Amino acid sequence: MFVDQVEISVESGHGGKGNVSFRREKYVPKGGPDGGNGGRGGDVILVANSQLHTLLDHRYKREYVAEHGQPGTTSRKTGRSGEDLIIQLPCGTLVRDAESGEILADLVNNGQRFIVAHGGLGGRGNAEFATPTQQTPRHAEPGLPGKRRQLMLELKLIADVGLVGFPNAGKSTLISRISAARPKIADYPFTTLEPNLGIVQYRDYDSFTVADLPGLIEGAHEGKGLGTTFLRHIERTRILLILIDCTSEDYASDLAILRNELSSYSDELASKPWFIGLSKIDAAPEDLEQRAAELSAAVDVLVHPFSSVSGEHLEQLKDLLWIRISTAREGETGEGDEEAPRDTEAWQP
Repeated sequence: MFVDQVEISVESGHGGKGNVSFRREKYVPKGGPDGGNGGRGGDVILVANSQLHTLLDHRYKREYVAEHGQPGTTSRKTGRSGEDLIIQLPCGTLVRDAESGEILADLVNNGQRFIVAHGGLGGRGNAEFATPTQQTPRHAEPGLPGKRRQLMLELKLIADVGLVGFPNAGKSTLISRISAARPKIADYPFTTLEPNLGIVQYRDYDSFTVADLPGLIEGAHEGKGLGTTFLRHIERTRILLILIDCTSEDYASDLAILRNELSSYSDELASKPWFIGLSKIDAAPEDLEQRAAELSAAVDVLVHPFSSVSGEHLEQLKDLLWIRISTAREGETGEGDEEAPRDTEAWQP
């Protein structure tokens, strides 16, 4: 089960209390106070783990408490500190304070850590309070309590390419052909009910990731169909591939609806680099070439027809995706790939 949003409660460990004791040894009269300090409470630490892809575990376990610090003992010995509590989360998890809505952390990179609740400090033992005028203090401090927080965890998949289109536009078939992902495929709308992530092997040594999202319909931003529930997962993508079924009666109208749904969700999505894939050309109408050329001229965006079933123009599609991903990566890091991909000409109607 894919779970991408959940609320949990975390609490760091309480500090151990300080000890009240006095040194008692033979031949050492009036040994004085020797109570040790309490141990520190454990922290609650969130860690991004690239091996995880869902927040499912946190749906069933909602309460997390770190270990408390141990009390101080005699001979000025400090109590043992509590163990830190490590909570593993998928890369791409956004952490918010559930009460204020404040963004606390954005765990993007594998191994990234964030201390969401510091453990309480241990209390001081009575040895810490001895002074020339107060040589036998009989009090110590209690440890400080841990910090309790309500967190809202929101997962946003990290992918290079986001597939956007109407239900049954061929998104799941495409990702199943170019990657090892095996989403459910059927000839009825809304077959895909949760996002799928696939890794595409490109040529010999390169690869990129593709996110397949449930289909959009007109009015999705108002909650129709599956609404915009899963659009958060393409907020982190580098480019968008908008799929249009080539058997549709009006390409321009379909594109306008999809672009409107993206812009209604956020300006960030609307501004991402994108181009159009005309799917299912194995069942193409006779005027496909003319209609594809008209659409490309009307929106001034590349239109690439292909078929996931027959594989026609599929390799060229991967080339086009790689070029745009490389350009996006170069813009992020300032460094491009040493060798440009070959045979990257789009299919020309």
